[in-house]
Amino acid sequence: METGSVTEIRLQRGETSSYFDGGLFQLIGYTLLGWIVTVITLGICFPWSYTMIYSWKARHTVIGGKRLRFDGTALQLFGNWIKWWLLTIITLGIYSFWLYIALEKWKTKHTHFVN
Repeated sequence: METGSVTEIRLQRGETSSYFDGGLFQLIGYTLLGWIVTVITLGICFPWSYTMIYSWKARHTVIGGKRLRFDGTALQLFGNWIKWWLLTIITLGIYSFWLYIALEKWKTKHTHFVN
């Protein structure tokens, strides 16, 4: 028995495609705004910049036909950010190796499917 194309098989199973529908100029604008705000505030507003940019990325990401939604706030991240930097200072920089992982865990915890 011969099977159809991969697309036909996926459609038979009810699977849909994944894609990103954000634009380059939007990304450049959000990134520039984030950098400007972060630099002007000497890094204090980095959590706001980070959540703004990641929220935009999530809104424009569709996985398996389901759009992502990010519900994390800058205030939530700011509390964690202070805690993580204090841990980095206390451990003389050793915690910085885990900082990226902690940020990814926080980001993933606040990312959901819309439908």
